[in-house]
Amino acid sequence: MAAAPAAAPTHSPASSSSSACRAGMFSSGTSCPNLRSVAAWAPGWRRREPYPAVSVEAGSAQSAPGAVAIDPKVDMLLDSVKWDSKGLAVAIAQNVDTGAILMQGFANKEALAKTISTRKATFFSRSRSSLWTKGETSMNFINVHDIFLDCDRDSIIYIGKPDGPTCHTGAETCYYTSVYDALQSSKPNEGRQVVTTLYSLEDTISRRQEEIVTEGGGKPSWTKKLLLDNQLLCSKIREEAGELIQTLLENEDQSRAASEMADLLYHAMVLLRVKDVMMEEVLEVLRKRFSQSGIEEKAGRNKS
Repeated sequence: MAAAPAAAPTHSPASSSSSACRAGMFSSGTSCPNLRSVAAWAPGWRRREPYPAVSVEAGSAQSAPGAVAIDPKVDMLLDSVKWDSKGLAVAIAQNVDTGAILMQGFANKEALAKTISTRKATFFSRSRSSLWTKGETSMNFINVHDIFLDCDRDSIIYIGKPDGPTCHTGAETCYYTSVYDALQSSKPNEGRQVVTTLYSLEDTISRRQEEIVTEGGGKPSWTKKLLLDNQLLCSKIREEAGELIQTLLENEDQSRAASEMADLLYHAMVLLRVKDVMMEEVLEVLRKRFSQSGIEEKAGRNKS
């Protein structure tokens, strides 16, 4: 089975560096029709309506005759999945905006068909031998934006937006226990998530802000200075934006542009921390703009 993807920025379900390698469940092939409303390589996450003509009833892990009335195209797709001897495949849920891995369960044909139809992440419970939709009790549904199969077609990713905490403990994700921390006898931290570089940076900035509150000035750091001085912070953002622009105007190399962008992004994220805005909120705004003209978006912003 292919490894589960690490959390990453939102454009790709696994990582921006591997976006060109994604194996989408709706990509065209010899045995699987193209079911997507946009091309497989179209940029961004598009809003899609629930796929029609899928009627599902709870059943055993193995598909039972008459248990599911499925559109023929969906049926072909379900048959292309390499279900195990019990009719199951690993199903992973991933946050569409943060890239965080939310949870892992199992799905059978009926669970995947129901997810395609309802856009709610649905799994097969091995202990209860029945379908269950995440959130049916807690109301913390995972609203599915897209679904992907791995290259071997034996594992599934539900890319979605959770309505609330995913873990039964109340944590945002079920994955908060670091093996390396455990080996050092550190207790699991439910507030910790499997994070990418971007979110690790956000967490570091947040901890610097907490240190100011709990320790006063404490050990001096550049981040703390910026958090305490709005004028300094704003001047640095202007400075870094100007230096990024210069890499284009003066035709500087790619590494220089990447370095200046890193500086600008860091200082901008400090400003977001001061404003109590999370990167997830920013990325959600970007996702919602993917299918909208920039001109239309700006016009709508002016009206509001």
